[in-house]
Amino acid sequence: MSSHPSLPEATPSTSRTRWAAGVVLSALLALFAGGAPAVADTADSSTSAVAEPAAGVEAADLLATLPIKGRAPKTGYERSLFGPTWADVDRNGCDTRNDMLNRDLTDITYVNSAPCTVKSGVLADPYTSTIINFLRGTTTSSAVQIDHVVALSDAWQKGAQQLTTEQRTAFANDPLNLQTTDGPTNQQKADGDAATWLPPNKGFRCEYVARQVSVKARYGLWVTQAEHDAVAGILAGCPGQPAPAAVAPVTPAGVYYANCAEVVAAGAAPLYAGSAGYRSGLDGDGDGVACEG
Repeated sequence: MSSHPSLPEATPSTSRTRWAAGVVLSALLALFAGGAPAVADTADSSTSAVAEPAAGVEAADLLATLPIKGRAPKTGYERSLFGPTWADVDRNGCDTRNDMLNRDLTDITYVNSAPCTVKSGVLADPYTSTIINFLRGTTTSSAVQIDHVVALSDAWQKGAQQLTTEQRTAFANDPLNLQTTDGPTNQQKADGDAATWLPPNKGFRCEYVARQVSVKARYGLWVTQAEHDAVAGILAGCPGQPAPAAVAPVTPAGVYYANCAEVVAAGAAPLYAGSAGYRSGLDGDGDGVACEG
């Protein structure tokens, strides 16, 4: 199989020209070169490090290359079709859930001397703009969960049925497709796509849908018309939003202000959604800017 996932051609239903799609296609080869995960090699289920995106590849242009089709039946879907839950695909001795906790949390402690299994930490949740304290335990671990940015069931109904088990395992464990977040918020999302669910934090929606677009392009998945239109509508509000190929922690987490007086005293006012210390509790009018008065 080729070292690159096949990229969709522009369809009559897209509003972009074939010329624009051709330019994007060339850029996408650079975007995913040298770092495509197991979708490019069924003999290896590991996800290798992905390259940074090529300059100028925008999520809106990448969206234009995705096929638009109806949702396939969910018949036959099972979680096990995407491999073992939280497999150690990169063979670093640490399962994917703990890899993501290590990526997205700060002030981390471990259950033993090995820097793998996270015992506690602090999450600056990009979906809700809240600070969440994580503590491992039978009644506490679920407060922080790992979301599949493109849900497994959604992927199954939009092309993943044609992937191999190795490719689906790579998809389910790809850091680009994973985000640590608030447990109840993750449960609320369920298997929704952009047409039915978006993060409550409006300041993160551009990055969120851009990641969905990158993931679907990487694994050759399609979008429904409603999903396409929802993503396009979000991206219209953030022109130039890049199509990411790798993900770093969203913010320098661990900053918490009890009230706006503390924000002002720290010289941090105003706080914008997605920035360190911002949370919805400080944003009385919900406009994405806290402590601006």
